Amino acid sequence: MQKIAKFEKVSFENFAAAYLMFKGPTNIEIIRKIYDDISLPKRATTGSAGYDFFMPDAVLLKKGETVLVPTGIRVKINDGWVLKIYPRSGLGFKFRLQLDNTVGIIDSDYYYSDNEGHIYCKITCDAKEEKDVLLKKGSAFVQGIFLEYGITFDDNVTEIRNGGFGSTNK
Repeated sequence: MQKIAKFEKVSFENFAAAYLMFKGPTNIEIIRKIYDDISLPKRATTGSAGYDFFMPDAVLLKKGETVLVPTGIRVKINDGWVLKIYPRSGLGFKFRLQLDNTVGIIDSDYYYSDNEGHIYCKITCDAKEEKDVLLKKGSAFVQGIFLEYGITFDDNVTEIRNGGFGSTNK
């Protein structure tokens, strides 16, 4: 297998600003502790395709609720590769936990965006029954899979990304 990417944390300042949107007013020392505890994504076994992303803090999602989770993670990816983000299958099966954009696409140039390439996951508990899902701090909640991709022979794109979600289709 090729080694084509490297996960990193975003800066503390970037994470702190995102965390305040996620949880609301919070003591900066608490945010620092949460940031320091963030784990980089990793595979659970040698046969796993997906890299588990971990919750930076606990959140309780009730049926129909949505939350935008700042993971505190960015990834530097070689050209010709993409990181696709999916919900963990167990959470999808038990709670119909889903990403609001169905599949997250992290392009190689996202790393250089103004937001430091901070990977956010907007998730919804779409349970049909009255089920709440508690996503505990440090628990795996989504997984990322790297895939190689190709381009057409007549591709001549020269645009450069400089933003986050939806920035390539203004």
